[in-house]
Amino acid sequence: MFENTKAFSGFSVDDIAEARKFYGETLGLNVSERNGLLFLHLAGDRDTLVYPKGDQHTPATFTILNFPVPDIEAAMADLRARGVTFETYEGVDEDGVFRRGGPLIAWFKDPAGNILSVLQED
Repeated sequence: MFENTKAFSGFSVDDIAEARKFYGETLGLNVSERNGLLFLHLAGDRDTLVYPKGDQHTPATFTILNFPVPDIEAAMADLRARGVTFETYEGVDEDGVFRRGGPLIAWFKDPAGNILSVLQED
């Protein structure tokens, strides 16, 4: 039924203008806005919808976007220079990286409190 449809994912934020600045300027993604909705134009031709919920927004308690990178330490240094703060969860080392099996991964939040990650590609 849906095998040929171009499905896409989406998530909410409390402030579209703030999200546009964060995703477009801080993270450097190609973004556009239509009818009060923000679209993240990610590699692979699959846009992600960011929609406003204002005061009704509740941050996701799980990772909503993962950004694969070839060098996690370099990516983290660049993000820190752009003002991004990394989360400290159980099992994360002093550098902010989870190194206990699976890919090296570090988590951070967008201004709406949604969880994002950078993870090192193999």
